[in-house]
Amino acid sequence: MKTFRSHIRTATLALAAAGIPTSQAIAMPVVEPSVDQPVVLAASDCYAIGQQVAQQNGGTLAKASQSTRGGQPVCVIVVLVPGKEGQRPRRSEIVVPLN
Repeated sequence: MKTFRSHIRTATLALAAAGIPTSQAIAMPVVEPSVDQPVVLAASDCYAIGQQVAQQNGGTLAKASQSTRGGQPVCVIVVLVPGKEGQRPRRSEIVVPLN
């Protein structure tokens, strides 16, 4: 004989299993990329650029994101540079053109 708790658990699992195909269908892109609209993988490019900038400044990459400034795509890089004599790290924001 099943208890009320096991009935709830079974119902929850059934609802979760039924919701998986629905959530995947919603997450799929509506428009497929074509030759007219090239796909740009800027997030990974900005991350790679951010790693290089952090290394050049002797810091740690905190954030790398794409943005548009003046109509041009840029990477906004945030680097944490260690402070001197045990002080807090300094936050440095660097904007690099995305080429």
